[in-house]
Amino acid sequence: MSTARTATPPAHRHQPPGARYLGRHAPDASLDVTLVLRRRNPLDTMPPPSSRATRHAEFEARYGADPDDVDRVRSFGRQHGLQELASEPGRRVLHLRGTVQSLQQAFGVQLGRYELTPGGASYVGCMQAPTLPDPSVIAVLGLDRRPVARPHFRVAQAQPVNTYTPLQVGQLYDFPAGADGSGQVIAIIELGGGYQQADLDTYFTSLGLATPSITAVSVDGGSNQPGGAADAEVMLDIEIAGALAPAAKLAVFFAPNTDQGFYNAISQAAHDSSLPATVMSISWGAPEDSWVTASRNAMETALEDAAALGVTVTAAAGDSGSGDGASDGQPHVDFPAASPSVLGCGGTKLLGSGKAISSEVTWNETAANEGATGGGVSTVFALPSWQAAAQVPTAAGGFAGRGVPDVAGNADPLTGYAVRVDGQDEVVGGTSAVAPLWAALVARLNQQLGSTLGAAQVALYRLGNGAFHDITRGDNGGYAAGPGWDACTGLGSPDGAALLGALQAMPGSPIPAPPGHKPKHGGHKPKPGGHKPPAKGGKHKGKP
Repeated sequence: MSTARTATPPAHRHQPPGARYLGRHAPDASLDVTLVLRRRNPLDTMPPPSSRATRHAEFEARYGADPDDVDRVRSFGRQHGLQELASEPGRRVLHLRGTVQSLQQAFGVQLGRYELTPGGASYVGCMQAPTLPDPSVIAVLGLDRRPVARPHFRVAQAQPVNTYTPLQVGQLYDFPAGADGSGQVIAIIELGGGYQQADLDTYFTSLGLATPSITAVSVDGGSNQPGGAADAEVMLDIEIAGALAPAAKLAVFFAPNTDQGFYNAISQAAHDSSLPATVMSISWGAPEDSWVTASRNAMETALEDAAALGVTVTAAAGDSGSGDGASDGQPHVDFPAASPSVLGCGGTKLLGSGKAISSEVTWNETAANEGATGGGVSTVFALPSWQAAAQVPTAAGGFAGRGVPDVAGNADPLTGYAVRVDGQDEVVGGTSAVAPLWAALVARLNQQLGSTLGAAQVALYRLGNGAFHDITRGDNGGYAAGPGWDACTGLGSPDGAALLGALQAMPGSPIPAPPGHKPKHGGHKPKPGGHKPPAKGGKHKGKP
């Protein structure tokens, strides 16, 4: 066992602003942690598989954890009195349990109890980064259990201008006929809340549909627990995905709202052989620079796994404009929507009837406190090659970053979705609605293409504007919409039938290779002086 250790710089492991220290954690209390390991080989393009089972087996054999790495880390755990709960080399994880005292000694941390609001729920946290026990270990998750993400839904406060069922939105976007998601599995990631079966049965019956197949999957002790504010997120996701891809199986992965829970939910959903996902919908996130670097890097490897396994991941871009809810007055993009491994989903305000769209603009109801679409330029992830022609403006300090979002869809709560939540009919919007909307569309596209799109964002940038409704009006605070890609609505909202035709006309396999990118060592550090003006063709307004 090597004694060499590496550590994330302590500056990257601070507690959130306003967190109050309550005291040390009980030394004899027990905690479960997840160690995320590196891949045994660099991720590369895989040949088309004969079946999903074959693809998973080949992937795990080639890109799972190296057995020697697992053995060294397992030995480290034994040396420190840690109990091994499970080893999953295919997912590159080792799950350990130990007392607070043992974990502190093993990873060089001091665990304490913190709260974010006076009298609010407390959580376990640490001020410093854990010392990583071996070069093969990417992250130690579970020592810091702060909430890492928020749901991106908005319940309409004022009387909506218009409301739609998911079926009506699908009609306006001309979702391809003759497809219902048969043969597809949509994994939905939830970090809280729950659903009641009776509500779902009532809702789908009202749409003239049978209730789809829904399986609740527990991750790290998370479970279907209706009765809280996050129920609106869970029900919105299920009802939109289930209405627009009614024959797809829905697997809802419930996990705690921690970096450990989020990582394990994504990783488990990507690798699950009993419910092999073809699409994954994520409506939770937070500003990319609010994440602990090691946690975000580990999350990124799970998202890369998903893309390489042929799973299209759709992620909400946020509901708080170009600032993404941060209080520093600067632009921020939301993670995981900022990941080059996912299809980032922004928001619009949609007006129309039947199949005719009369107006569609960038969602921005900030003045009425009804939210605005997220979007901007990453300061963590470099501009991917497949986005090079999109004229993404530079981020702070001139950094050439990944542009967010990739696509858009109806999200304004004032033109929101009629859904049922905890026995009540509500109108809900947010980019949380767009992630399952696109997930359902991808499921239908997969069905008709006869294969999975995988990293769909790579293919979509090759299609041209004809497959999208180009949104050219409005802004999200710091960025303005305009012809072509923009940092408000990406390539635009879908023209489903045109999108299918364009994908069918593409030469070769519709399954793109994995994105193949690396984060910039925990993020680009903005230089003093704010934003550099955008390159020619950019649409940066110069304010968050």
